[in-house]
Amino acid sequence: MVISAMMADQPPPLEATPILNEVPLLPHMVNGDTTQQVILVQVNPGETFTIRTEDGHIQCIQGPAHVPMMSPNGSVPPIFVPPGYVSQVVEENGVRKVIVMPHSTEFHPSMHPPPPHVPHYMHPHPALLPHPPHPVYPPVPGTGEIPPQFIHQHPPPPSPHLYQEQESRPHGRINFVQRDERTLKMQEHLKKRLKDRQACGHTNNKASSPPSSPHKANNSSSPNAQNGLGKVQPGTGGPVKLKQAGKSRSPAPSSDSGMGESDIESRKSEETLSFSKPVVSEIQARSAVLSWVPPVVLQNEEVHNLAPATFTFEVAVSNSGKSGKFKSVYVGEDTSFTLPDLRPATDYHVRVSASSSSTKETVSELASFTTETCEPDPPAAPKVVNKSKNSLTVQWKSSNDNGSKVTNYLLEWDEGKNGAAFKECYYGHLKQHKITKLTPSTRYTFRVAAKNDIGMSGFSDTLVCYTIGMVPPPPLPPQLTEAGVTWLSLKWSPPSGVSSDDSLTYALEMEEEGSDYGFQAAYNGDELSCTLEDLRRSTSYKFRLFAHNTEGRSVPSEVVEYGTSPDKPGPPGKPAVKGKIHPHNVKVTWDPPKDNGGSEISTYVLEISEASAGNVWETAYSGSLREHICAHLKPGTSYRLRVYCIGRGGQSQLSDVLTVQTAAVPPGPCHPPSLAAKSKPKEISLQWEPPPTDGGSEVTEYIVEMADGDQEDERRPVYRGQALECTAHGLLPGRTYGFWIRAANKAGLGPCSEKAEISTAPGPPDPCCAPQLTCKTATCIVASWEAPPCNGAEISEYRLEWGQVEGSMHIIYAGPLLSYEVKGLVPATTYYCRVQAVNAAGAGLFGEIAMGTTPASVPAAVSVLHLLEDDPAEAPLPLSTCLPLHWEEPCCHGAEITGYHIEYGEKQLLTVGRVTAHVLENLQPDTLYRIRIQAFNSLGAGPFSPAIKAKTKPLPPDPPHLECVVFSHQSLKLKWGEGSNRAAVANPTHFNLQMEDRFGRFIPIYSGPCHTYKVQRLCESTAYYFRIQACNDAGEGEFSEVYAFTTTKSPPSALKAPKVHQLGESACEVTWELLQPMKGDTVVYILQLSSGREVDQVYKGPETSFRFTNVQANCEYRFRVCACRQYQDSAGPQELYGPYSPSTAFSSQKPETASQCSEPSPDLTKSRRKPLSDEQFAFLLLLVFAMVAILFAVIIQYFVIK
Repeated sequence: MVISAMMADQPPPLEATPILNEVPLLPHMVNGDTTQQVILVQVNPGETFTIRTEDGHIQCIQGPAHVPMMSPNGSVPPIFVPPGYVSQVVEENGVRKVIVMPHSTEFHPSMHPPPPHVPHYMHPHPALLPHPPHPVYPPVPGTGEIPPQFIHQHPPPPSPHLYQEQESRPHGRINFVQRDERTLKMQEHLKKRLKDRQACGHTNNKASSPPSSPHKANNSSSPNAQNGLGKVQPGTGGPVKLKQAGKSRSPAPSSDSGMGESDIESRKSEETLSFSKPVVSEIQARSAVLSWVPPVVLQNEEVHNLAPATFTFEVAVSNSGKSGKFKSVYVGEDTSFTLPDLRPATDYHVRVSASSSSTKETVSELASFTTETCEPDPPAAPKVVNKSKNSLTVQWKSSNDNGSKVTNYLLEWDEGKNGAAFKECYYGHLKQHKITKLTPSTRYTFRVAAKNDIGMSGFSDTLVCYTIGMVPPPPLPPQLTEAGVTWLSLKWSPPSGVSSDDSLTYALEMEEEGSDYGFQAAYNGDELSCTLEDLRRSTSYKFRLFAHNTEGRSVPSEVVEYGTSPDKPGPPGKPAVKGKIHPHNVKVTWDPPKDNGGSEISTYVLEISEASAGNVWETAYSGSLREHICAHLKPGTSYRLRVYCIGRGGQSQLSDVLTVQTAAVPPGPCHPPSLAAKSKPKEISLQWEPPPTDGGSEVTEYIVEMADGDQEDERRPVYRGQALECTAHGLLPGRTYGFWIRAANKAGLGPCSEKAEISTAPGPPDPCCAPQLTCKTATCIVASWEAPPCNGAEISEYRLEWGQVEGSMHIIYAGPLLSYEVKGLVPATTYYCRVQAVNAAGAGLFGEIAMGTTPASVPAAVSVLHLLEDDPAEAPLPLSTCLPLHWEEPCCHGAEITGYHIEYGEKQLLTVGRVTAHVLENLQPDTLYRIRIQAFNSLGAGPFSPAIKAKTKPLPPDPPHLECVVFSHQSLKLKWGEGSNRAAVANPTHFNLQMEDRFGRFIPIYSGPCHTYKVQRLCESTAYYFRIQACNDAGEGEFSEVYAFTTTKSPPSALKAPKVHQLGESACEVTWELLQPMKGDTVVYILQLSSGREVDQVYKGPETSFRFTNVQANCEYRFRVCACRQYQDSAGPQELYGPYSPSTAFSSQKPETASQCSEPSPDLTKSRRKPLSDEQFAFLLLLVFAMVAILFAVIIQYFVIK
């Protein structure tokens, strides 16, 4: 026996045996009470430990078992051992152990003592349990008995079928000396499981202790509890956790059960079930699918399959470890089940038990799995931990992270705006946040969400809180807005010093006059006005006002008193006429109303309206009397009269309407007549309006009278009728007349209107006489005329028409003068004219036509003068010293032109006859001249024409020197002169190049500004003759002397690639094409052989074939050939070489294959790759450099600029 003692905050590692995994935490261990110690008694197999419980009973605990004890003072209790045993205290790693062992056994702390062989179910002998002289340490308080989990018993002897399995699991003493890290982990694991076990309160396998209640006794004696596989009753928390999967446990012997060892043996079944481990699939964050195979029956070493329907399966799940609490989630006959409502990122252990009516209940092996992680669960609603008038401190708790650590929290609020959208207030890893700068007495709403690496959780429930405020100050008393007979309308304003964002409510109390009930509530709400209805008429009421907020109610306002109004009176009686009706006044009277509305009538109001005015009424009288004289009326007009009264209750309804009409009188004076249209010279159109007053009767007639000028006594009627306009005829233009008008109705003729003086319009003047024309000069005539009669209006303007044709004249003067000087006329020309007079009435007729002729004069100026262009049909003029002129003949002005004066240069004057063209000769080349011309006749010389500027051209250029710069057998490149300069650009020079043909004639071969020209398509070794001419704007120069140039001889043409034929192993024959002799010159051939980089000449001669020997085997040879022209000249024999032919490759091979390789096929020749030349290699380098530059530009554009 080993007794281990340690402090309560460091419980011993109990994972050494499976039974110890189910030991619950002790109450003082959970509470962290460090003044006591837990004594853990380890009972070895075959040994018995006796304790005394709180109720005085003696309880025997048979090993193997671990019994926790409590030491009140922290000391190891004395152990009473049977005879032949001794106790020894050993300390290992801070854990003190008391070892009870026989005298003959040597104990080593580091080794497990071998368990003694003790038969099963050994009852303790009384001699081994002497009563101690003092009380034995009681068990853990609060349980009332030793839980069955602490009693580690041997199982019954195994059956033959299970013997091997029992042998493989021997019992032994457990080593509690473990490393510190493992100890701490197992302590936490053990605390959780012991706490769950205590909370569940398992009641099975209590044979070692007496039952504490009838309910427990019933559970321990049930048949299902005997084999340890019975289901837990409601409230126990789930099925009992088995010690080992796939095995049954026998109940421990108990004196209360009344069953002996022979009874237990008789209950054993010869059938044993084999149940395989269930399979977990489709694992999600909150669900998983569990499936299993029905068990098979092992009977007499034979396997018997049973139908699945014969079993009832029960699925139990635990999330607190393999030895934790299992909860039954399914009972049925199916072989698969979906586990719902799982927690994410949680380790689960599941087992399936199968039972039937013919077999024992068997339990499968544990299947373990872990659910997937997901976003956190929504946190609980945040709480307010501190608040003030301007701040709120909100705190929240972390929610289940579901396998991924919560990294941040998102706190949102509505910013104190009810119904507004939530906005972010805080985002971080803290669980508390203070919101400042808030408004007192304001409602705020908050919610929080958690975030991990998987995602954001849902928001928590909202938190509604308020900042601390203050009781509002007393408001001002309510004000009366409007009072009625049965209602009062009141308004008020918020208390001073209260923010507009504060939520205030108002309570209005009212007290009725003469009432004994005092102030009563009349209104309660957040509005600033109200209307109280159903009040008593003409009654006084008192009012006071309260303001409310979340902090309380304010002091009432001052008491004010308002009263309802009396009711309005009834309508007065209908007005009546009293006395005679006059044209301008009438007297009316009326009766008081029958109902005055509860108050005296203070005012009567009489309204009057004309019948034709519609619903427009005017107040005629307002006072307390009940009669009135309506004066200032219109005669003969219908009036309507009505009356109403006013009292304290308001205005009454209107009375009935009285209609009365005044007497008619003659019409009043009319306004003076006016012009209806513009007056005319002999008639006037008049119009007028009806008189302002028609006397109460319709106007039936108007009379218009007229008098001449100031003769008012001699009036005569002009018009009589009902129209409002008339026309007076037979008048004189420009005269003033007086007009009067009178109106008449059935009452008589009214007075005359005031005098209206109106004048007739003046007439246009009479035609003028023919004007007198006086020639002042050859280009000027003075026209004069006399004024005609004006016909009543002063002449304001005269218009003179002038023209060379009698029927086509135009106005050249308009003004008040009686004469006009016409200038700019043409001499010796006849003109026609006439005059028209104009006054305010209009323009008169034109007068008679006058005719006049101007005298002759000198010729007019020449209008067109220009240089004459060259005529191709005529001989060209030397423009360097001549200027051809041309002009148009001007007007002679009545005298024939006899000649022209031409002025040019330094005022040099040249006279010519009557011509229109002339050539100025003997001028200086390249000189600018100013030229003008004038015509003259018998009367003199006319004016000069506008001057023109003309410049003579420079002299033609001399021919350049001609030379040949490049000679060829079929072309000659000729060059002359120098390059372009500024002078040449300003005065470009063209060149005409000519060559002599076979007939001895020179023909042009080039014309242009260039200084070189290449003559092509020539014959070899031939002399050609050329000459050149220069020309510019001044003309064409002289031709140069004749130059002779000879072409060179042409080289032979290129040959085709030679052909190679192998003649043997060491010889080959090379052949090439034959060229004809070139103009009698001999043609020889040169054959070259290239091997590697060496080139050798192997033949030179006139033959077209060559035999090459000393051919080495497996070597490659290349042959090429060119033609050479041999000729004689003055310097002696000369040779002219042509281009080399393409090379032909030859490889020496065996005789049988040599013939095949001697003539390479065209495809093979094309497929052979030629080495790159220097130009090709340079072009390739340039192309690569350009591509790299473009690539770098694209990279810089994309990555740097953008």
